[in-house]
Amino acid sequence: MVTKSNLKGRVKVKILITTDLYKPQINGVVTSIINLRSELEKEGHQVKILTISPQLTSFEEDGVYYIKSLPIGVYPNIRFPISCGIKYMKEIIEWKPEVIHSQCEFFSFNFAVKISKATKAPIVHTYHTLYEQYSKYVLGGRIVTPKLLALFSKGRMRRVQTVIAPSEKVLKKLEQYRVDSHIEVIPTGINLDEFYSEKKEEDIQKLKKQYGLDHDKKIILSLGRLGFEKRIDEIINGFSMNEKLKNIGVILIVGDGPARISLEQLAKEKGVDKNIIFVGMVSPKDVSNYYKMADLFVSASTSETQGLTYVEAAASGLPLVCRYDPCVEDLIEQGENGYVYHSMDELSVCLEKSLTDEKIINIANVKSKDLANKFGKEYFGQQIEDVYRQSVQYRKKSYQIVRNYV
Repeated sequence: MVTKSNLKGRVKVKILITTDLYKPQINGVVTSIINLRSELEKEGHQVKILTISPQLTSFEEDGVYYIKSLPIGVYPNIRFPISCGIKYMKEIIEWKPEVIHSQCEFFSFNFAVKISKATKAPIVHTYHTLYEQYSKYVLGGRIVTPKLLALFSKGRMRRVQTVIAPSEKVLKKLEQYRVDSHIEVIPTGINLDEFYSEKKEEDIQKLKKQYGLDHDKKIILSLGRLGFEKRIDEIINGFSMNEKLKNIGVILIVGDGPARISLEQLAKEKGVDKNIIFVGMVSPKDVSNYYKMADLFVSASTSETQGLTYVEAAASGLPLVCRYDPCVEDLIEQGENGYVYHSMDELSVCLEKSLTDEKIINIANVKSKDLANKFGKEYFGQQIEDVYRQSVQYRKKSYQIVRNYV
């Protein structure tokens, strides 16, 4: 039963979030869930999370239920639950969530469906990932074809009441898959406060010293998982084509993943290994300092559903140079706070312009921060709340109609 609260006079809801990925891992999906939970609890809602354990044991911690698992080996950090979590499933069902918000289409989705059947709670699902970009990791893409992905996605989405697409790009893909569930486009919210805050010069100088960076060198930042679909090889190739760039700049590649070894080899082959620093994974609490230390953000990826790192870079006041993708349209004004490029030759030119053009250097800080405003976590939380309330009301009406008919 949905209960009333005096807090802002709004209806408060018990919410279960299911996800294959959660802390201690950190990626776009996990960050989105952390921010969503924070905003929902701030508004007085009760939130629990059901996820896959990073180890061979099940445990509960701070309202998060971890189901024991084994690594699959298909892709880093992807694990398979080896238990149906009977104890925790029973506890959650007795808690009676009023909305289930599923965040992944695989293992935890099955938990969401079972709990929904037992509690009659509607399922809201966020479609975070465009899997066609990742199918190569499963037997070289020979089995997981685009057609199979379309059938799989359509079948899964039939089990949910509302699908949340983080961007128009995802909406279009779901329409191509002929998903017929109700779809809402809601950009994932980010905690922008740490990126908006002024940089502390002492912290920046300490970081520069850590990586042996000269004060006169321009820093080009690439931040994110090093997957082949992120096309970081294009950044290295584009940089190596431009002698001026090699003289004035360095690339800081923050993150790790399956493409790292081949990227390090490519940097050596192109003779720019002294200009490129592979930082590896960094603590989430330190990420904002890497943006603040940089002079420019770059991405060659076309696999993003929304591009959360783009938003973080913009909120940090950086100019951006990104390969064209629908998810960058609201974040880059061409020649104002950076450039959208379409080829490697263009990339090389755009990098140089963004580091040397006084107009971009002078106005990018204000322009980028202004464009990032719409992606704040507060507005995101409010929009998700509205979807939950509509889902609860619709579900209650549906069951009332069935009871009246029977």
